[in-house]
Amino acid sequence: MIERYARPEMAELWTEENKYATWAGVEVLATTAQAELGLVDRRALEDIRRAPVPSVARVRELELTRDHEILAFLAAYTETMPPESARWVHHGMTSYDLVDTALGFILARSCDLVLNAARGFAELLVARALEHWDTPCIARTHGIHAEPTAFGQKLAVHAFTMHRSVERLAAARRAVAVGTVSGPVGTYAHISPYVEEYVCRELGLGVEDMPTQVVARDRHAQLLSALAVAGAGVEQFALEMRMLQRTEVGEVDEPRTSAYQGSSAMPHKRNPTTSERLCGLARILRSNAGAALENVALWHERDLAHSSVERVILPDSLTVAHYQLVSATGLLAGLRVFPERMARNIEATRGLVYSSEVFLDLVAEGREREEAYRLVQAAATEAWSTGSSLAEGLAARGVEVADGQMEPLRFLGNRAHLKSRLNRLSKELQSNVEV
Repeated sequence: MIERYARPEMAELWTEENKYATWAGVEVLATTAQAELGLVDRRALEDIRRAPVPSVARVRELELTRDHEILAFLAAYTETMPPESARWVHHGMTSYDLVDTALGFILARSCDLVLNAARGFAELLVARALEHWDTPCIARTHGIHAEPTAFGQKLAVHAFTMHRSVERLAAARRAVAVGTVSGPVGTYAHISPYVEEYVCRELGLGVEDMPTQVVARDRHAQLLSALAVAGAGVEQFALEMRMLQRTEVGEVDEPRTSAYQGSSAMPHKRNPTTSERLCGLARILRSNAGAALENVALWHERDLAHSSVERVILPDSLTVAHYQLVSATGLLAGLRVFPERMARNIEATRGLVYSSEVFLDLVAEGREREEAYRLVQAAATEAWSTGSSLAEGLAARGVEVADGQMEPLRFLGNRAHLKSRLNRLSKELQSNVEV
């Protein structure tokens, strides 16, 4: 996790200080449950509650003599407590009862930030899609001009893509928001299941269905896969914005600050750096999802092969995904749209993009389908090669273009059903309360 791509609210969740504070919170909750069972003296519980969270520096110092982070943390956490109270900390627990339960809590908070950002991006996509629902532009297939569409429909595609990611991310949050306090190999041999229920309930977590020693890593793989898919959705949007900003296209322009400088050598440059960055960050999310899948298979009840990987991929993926979504929202909010340039681009091929309308009109008039297709294709080929218009090529073959036959609005008149779908999505997103 690097500061450049980390927003403060997400970065704070993944600091070592917050990790140790969460670990201390888990230990207090576990001891509280033990006290309710009559296993821990209330005076000891009060000493444990009052104990300060140890500093990162102190834990690192003690780790040098233990080579075990959790034991170093426990030593640092208990060193200010009376010995008769300190002995009840971590009672009946194993390391990953602490680590994975705290991790579940931090993952849930991180997912909340990502989900809120994803919902916000989806809502803005809907709003801007409705704003430009009737703004004609050219659709491109294989990168080549196809038929007229509307810029609003382009954005609506991305709105539904992001909505599906919101649903996947919500499911992934439920998957990772679990804990386990079940003892060394998950048998509850040394600790009551009540302790686990109490701790997880107080933290707003579910309980691992069938514990071993750790929370099952398919849960984390589900989360990172959902983040990767969401990142790919942002990339799809950003790539479209990059393509539409090309000099010869020029249909949109992403926002830039007054301090913007596009090139160290060419003062005129206005590079699509924000959308390029969004595309690049999606690659990190995909790579990390693969590493998370590698972490699913652990030896027997557990091994430690996943731990070092997760120290990197969990904070990095959640931080990058959150940054990517917030940045994409900012790009879209400030995006400038140029309907006049879109109109000029529609006409850039001198009527070729209306070939399907002419073709279907000829069929409707009684021409055989293959004959009509070949006739229009020949006229289009002539227009491509000579620089003439499709209308001129058709006229040379005895086909006159009627008034209004070559108009972009002919392609936009039968989309009420699509707009109704978008309106339903808008209502659904607005009905969802932020987590």
